[in-house]
Amino acid sequence: MQADRAASPSATPLFETINVSKHYGAYRALNNVSFGVSDGEFVSIVGPNGAGKTTLVNVVTGLLRPTVGEVRFLGKDIAGVGPVELARLGMSRAFQLVNIFPALSVRETLAVAVASRLRRISNPFRSLRRDDVLQADVGRVAGVLGLGAKLDTVASTLSQGEKKLLDIASAFALNPTVILLDEPTSGVSTGDKHAIMEVLVTAAKAAGVRAIVQVEHDMDLVERYSHRIVALHEGTVLADMPPDAFFADPAMISAVVGTRPKTLRKAP
Repeated sequence: MQADRAASPSATPLFETINVSKHYGAYRALNNVSFGVSDGEFVSIVGPNGAGKTTLVNVVTGLLRPTVGEVRFLGKDIAGVGPVELARLGMSRAFQLVNIFPALSVRETLAVAVASRLRRISNPFRSLRRDDVLQADVGRVAGVLGLGAKLDTVASTLSQGEKKLLDIASAFALNPTVILLDEPTSGVSTGDKHAIMEVLVTAAKAAGVRAIVQVEHDMDLVERYSHRIVALHEGTVLADMPPDAFFADPAMISAVVGTRPKTLRKAP
């Protein structure tokens, strides 16, 4: 899904926001935001701090209900359904802050996610010991994310990059159609960032993930992996364009890194 830049999106989006706004009293965190993600796409959402990226992600993943507008996934209205139900429908999320259980092993951590998908969450560890299907799936997910040799390692002893991969692996264990990544390489060294992204994109292809959406500040990663870039500023969509056009526009780059936007070229 890396962007060999050859993605050929289908006419019908896998998911889309339609005129979505989110208000907190007089404050408008999002204002009339519309964008869609289609089959085969890797879409990056960018913008300065306070642009509305986190609010948009929370609306898309069902944590927040929009004040107005629609959020649709595979043709179904998912506004406010919550992340558990959304995962069952086929969209999962990896968080900016590593969201793992430090006392559990890699195997046990992934077992929780797989057992949740298989609806055996009442006792995933018992299921792991007795369920060959669950155990095989844990091994498969660990393998595609490069954690196969770490299955019995306690999560707290992993490197920061490995913890990130484990968090992402937990999202992959839900067998998503679409995966949403919130700063997938934050907190890891520059040298590890591309390695993590390469593993992630390869794993997505192997797992049959149909689209990836990431919120990302690192413009190098955004340029390298995106098919499209959705830029937010003060809760509105500033642009929705391919990376070549985005990075050829100095005013757009200036707006995204946090300076006051100038007159911007319209997206093609």
